[in-house]
Amino acid sequence: MDEASLIRAAQQGDQSAFARLVEANQGRIYSLCYRMTGNNEDAADLTQEAFLNAWRGLGSFGGQAAFSTWLYRLASNACIDFLRREKRRMALSMTQEEDEEGRQTDLPDERWAPERELERKELQAAVQEGLSTLSPEHRQVLLLRETEGLSYQEIAQCLSLEEGTVKSRIARARLALKEFLVKNGNFSFPPPSK
Repeated sequence: MDEASLIRAAQQGDQSAFARLVEANQGRIYSLCYRMTGNNEDAADLTQEAFLNAWRGLGSFGGQAAFSTWLYRLASNACIDFLRREKRRMALSMTQEEDEEGRQTDLPDERWAPERELERKELQAAVQEGLSTLSPEHRQVLLLRETEGLSYQEIAQCLSLEEGTVKSRIARARLALKEFLVKNGNFSFPPPSK
């Protein structure tokens, strides 16, 4: 059964057709959620939330965009809502917690990995940290473009934005991420050509 047939069947209440749509798209939706949140558990929860929202809203899916584009929008919106809630909760320090006796203790840095993977993990962590400094809207368009490979037009359609707005946000996001990486010593310019 092709995707359009699965969608029609799912819209008529066929749960197995919807399950096949989920299976076909869950990897890319999880990947988007992970890149937006930087946390496996949050990404899994948000992926599930996106598919639950898709099931609930399946009747409103008219097929003007690709099904995967519609899912990206649902997942992106779920992630942005989550990140906004988290930002409000982040008033407490993430670097300290209380031990059993109520004293402040430092949390271990979980970015460290075995030596053979250290450099890769450090760069990943730096990029993720840089992404976390971007606004949710800038992070969203950058990830849809760079990690999911959507065109400017697909992103504009997915997020109900003008294509020019998408291009502008991506340019600003790239610049802000580059400045963050340069400032923190994780990005260097090539030597000048002679």
